Amino acid sequence: MKGFASFVKKEILHILRDRRTMLIVLLMPAVLMLLFGFAISTEVNNIDVAAVVPKRSEEVRKALERISNNPYFTYKGTVSQMDAESCLRSGFADAVVVFAPDFGVPAEARTDRRPKVQIMFDASNSNDAQTGEWYLRGVLAGESLAAAMPETRMLYNPQMKSAYNFVPGIMGLIFILICAIMTSVSIVREKENGTMEVLLVSPVRPLRIILAKMIPYFLLSCINLATIMLLARFALGMPMAGSAAGTVGLSMLYVVLALALGLFISTIADKQATALIISAMLMLLPVIMLSGMIFPIENMPEILQFVSCFIPARWYIDGLRKLMIEGLPFAEVMKEFLILLAMTAAIMAMSLKKFNDKLE
Repeated sequence: MKGFASFVKKEILHILRDRRTMLIVLLMPAVLMLLFGFAISTEVNNIDVAAVVPKRSEEVRKALERISNNPYFTYKGTVSQMDAESCLRSGFADAVVVFAPDFGVPAEARTDRRPKVQIMFDASNSNDAQTGEWYLRGVLAGESLAAAMPETRMLYNPQMKSAYNFVPGIMGLIFILICAIMTSVSIVREKENGTMEVLLVSPVRPLRIILAKMIPYFLLSCINLATIMLLARFALGMPMAGSAAGTVGLSMLYVVLALALGLFISTIADKQATALIISAMLMLLPVIMLSGMIFPIENMPEILQFVSCFIPARWYIDGLRKLMIEGLPFAEVMKEFLILLAMTAAIMAMSLKKFNDKLE
């Protein structure tokens, strides 16, 4: 046991001496959290809106006032009907609201059956157009149509903040980066430099040597987990409605899984560059594309939905959203926990078997 502790101490000192790696490992999670939380956002803000007003009325004034006071829109003033399309084409406005001359007249008193309001949107950015059009419809409905519109309640994320969606995904990505990639590169570096053989002939068993190299990255991941949760709660305002112990427990299991992936990569790679390429191809791209971090899994073709079932980050991100955002108890994420546990056991068994085969 004393020899094992000495190996752990050696690995910790080795990491501490590499200041550039320490800076990346500890600073990158905070930068990614703040970047995705504040700078990279799928929310639609500051939509420039112009209006075509053939006839002034009290209802039109109220509608324009609601647009002006809405934080999502920037009211650019009125334009003529002929200039509406050129305003969109020139970029002066992202949307033009065209009011009918009899806007505000009760339906039974109207003689013109054309729509009371027409919304023209620059749809070159389809996401902005769809979301902005939905916002505008709600604003233009106002109090006069409130009784005719269904009541909508947004649960768990009423402000529709994109940070609520990105934080679990970033956590899944960060732990893969730190645990899997850094661990695999660390072990492969020993093999590439020829020092792994020296370590293996020591009195300490090979399994303990591998565990000694993993423990420092596990401790770093614990520090990063604490940093991420503090930033999410106090900087991004996430509710953290669920069990904190459940979130930590699920994250610790995912960290162990990522460490097992790093060990597996180290058994099939002989050079650090090869380990990085394999890590990027097998983990980074699938985590970003197929885990539900950015793109909804339900919108994918069935074959990709099936492939996503083998991406550990998918189950981790689903579990975190239930715990952190929906506030569900840990029992509700037992399915995700058991799937991650089974993946961890399978990957660890394959990694150790392949590692032992190489030693023989």
